[in-house]
Amino acid sequence: MQIINTINELRSALEKQTSVAFVPTMGNLHAGHIQLVEVAKRHAQCVVVSIFVNPLQFGVNEDLASYPRTLDADCKKLEAAGTSIVFAPKVEEMYPDFDGGNLNQTMTITPPPIANELCGASRPGHFSGVATVVMKLFNIVQPTVAVFGKKDFQQLFIIEQLVKQFNLPIEVIGVHTVREPSSLAMSSRNGYLTSEQRNQASQLNNTLQDIVNLVNSGANDYPKLEQQAKTTLIQQGWLVDYISIRSSLTLAPAKDTDSQLVVLGAAKLANTRLIDNIEFLR
Repeated sequence: MQIINTINELRSALEKQTSVAFVPTMGNLHAGHIQLVEVAKRHAQCVVVSIFVNPLQFGVNEDLASYPRTLDADCKKLEAAGTSIVFAPKVEEMYPDFDGGNLNQTMTITPPPIANELCGASRPGHFSGVATVVMKLFNIVQPTVAVFGKKDFQQLFIIEQLVKQFNLPIEVIGVHTVREPSSLAMSSRNGYLTSEQRNQASQLNNTLQDIVNLVNSGANDYPKLEQQAKTTLIQQGWLVDYISIRSSLTLAPAKDTDSQLVVLGAAKLANTRLIDNIEFLR
């Protein structure tokens, strides 16, 4: 496995590759990330994993400075998983006008309006930062396949739109969320939780599952179900950002005529923001 830090070196290493599968990450890898690598290996002989904590997608008072950076441990996991290349650039490599204080990235991707809803409502500019860095990485790696987890369902939707609307020759593959035995979705931010909070964190998924069960039993007052779920989590000590039932095809608020649905939630437990979702058919 090669560990590469510069764009020029990466492009040289990929010159003779006919098919490349790409897994972009921010590091601090867990079993969910390794599952993405396993899927990527089934689609190309060369698997590139990027590790880059992207400043452009972090807002004011978010956890950029404290976000866990575990490059050595990550590389050991990726080598064991059969990764071909790890691309671990510095900020100035990805943002060539970075001056040590400001990124000076004056050209950015404007994502679709859905980027201002759900997670985007409380994280203004987040998905523009995501879309911009993903476009940069796609330009650098030029993969034939890109693999993303479905835990951030909204992010995956926006990236799929990015690829479609910019006519990129990339197949985007979404992989189902890997969960801990408690049903908690695996996340790099789970490391912020105490053992007691980690046990409690499964309440988010349980609450979403309750909505799925109620809809499958015939309930169709979606705003009422969302409010009931919020109240349940608040009573359990959570600070709820949103609980929302949406079309899994468009991410528009669900209608009675929609049969392919997704219920999404974001909430803080102590100071840790967690997200989760469940896709289902009605």
